Amino acid sequence: MVRRLGIIILIFIAIISYRSAEAQQVRGAVIGGINLAQVDGDEIFGFNKFGGNLGLGAVVPIGNNLNFSIETIFSQKGSYQSAQYNDVDSLGNVTTGAYNLSLNYLEVPFLLFYNDKNVISGGAGFSYARLVGIKEYEHGSKIETTTLNTGPYDKNDFSILADVRFRMYKRFMFNIRYAYSLAKIRTREFEDLLGNTWERKQYNNTISFRIIYMFNEKPPVADSKNNNSGF
Repeated sequence: MVRRLGIIILIFIAIISYRSAEAQQVRGAVIGGINLAQVDGDEIFGFNKFGGNLGLGAVVPIGNNLNFSIETIFSQKGSYQSAQYNDVDSLGNVTTGAYNLSLNYLEVPFLLFYNDKNVISGGAGFSYARLVGIKEYEHGSKIETTTLNTGPYDKNDFSILADVRFRMYKRFMFNIRYAYSLAKIRTREFEDLLGNTWERKQYNNTISFRIIYMFNEKPPVADSKNNNSGF
């Protein structure tokens, strides 16, 4: 993980250095918000898992209306379902249908944005995330075999992103982001009460709502046709 993040940082420094040589303004961002998450393929439905989305970002202008963005984010994902029933299986174990999966990632998103009149911008990109923490509970009991080292969840998650940002006030932006895993994070086998089994591939599916504060940026000027200070 350290080696990969090091490569990412070196690439980013090279980009900033190139843009600085052309006298372009690099802007920073402080980011805070929440994730509404679910895991597709876990037989649980709905964005019922809440988590944090916190970090820092930087923006590099690359054209009249285009900006490149990179972030370092701590992002909490997973899945949640409250107790659905109260039963006992053939071994005497209490079953409730409750499920709680917490996946903590250190994530590095890359995005390309189009800025429209310094008020709204839209972008798309991808991210690399490294799993740094995990807990899984079924029927109220922790699954001890689910760990960072033993799996069964992949430590790496590659996602595609879609992102829209609105200027709220001066340097504050409101951001909505959608992210979906490009590759499975796990393959799991399920079994029903009749003994039938099936396999499902699982993917992170996340909607983020965030507030972004920009610094090293001039506040927007009304009716300025050539101003490109937002992103």
